[in-house]
Amino acid sequence: MFGIGMPEMIIILVIALIVIGPNKLPELAKSLGKGLAEFKKATEDFQKNVQEESRKSDEKETAAPQVAVAEPTHLHTAAPAPHAVPVEKKENPTS
Repeated sequence: MFGIGMPEMIIILVIALIVIGPNKLPELAKSLGKGLAEFKKATEDFQKNVQEESRKSDEKETAAPQVAVAEPTHLHTAAPAPHAVPVEKKENPTS
């Protein structure tokens, strides 16, 4: 935890005991523990919300209709398209 070993932790606790006093040290430790628990809960809620929004975004992307892309037609081909119907020239009967 932050590169602090057991000897450093003992020194910090002894200094805190001297500065704060034996009466207020348990009270301070209790409030510090509550604060850390609330912070942990808040970070877990935040991670949960981010994952949920990411999942919703992924579902929207997969639920979107897929658009089919047509293959390009070659305009310079000599053969007519198989679906084309030849148009016959008819003479106008009124002329």
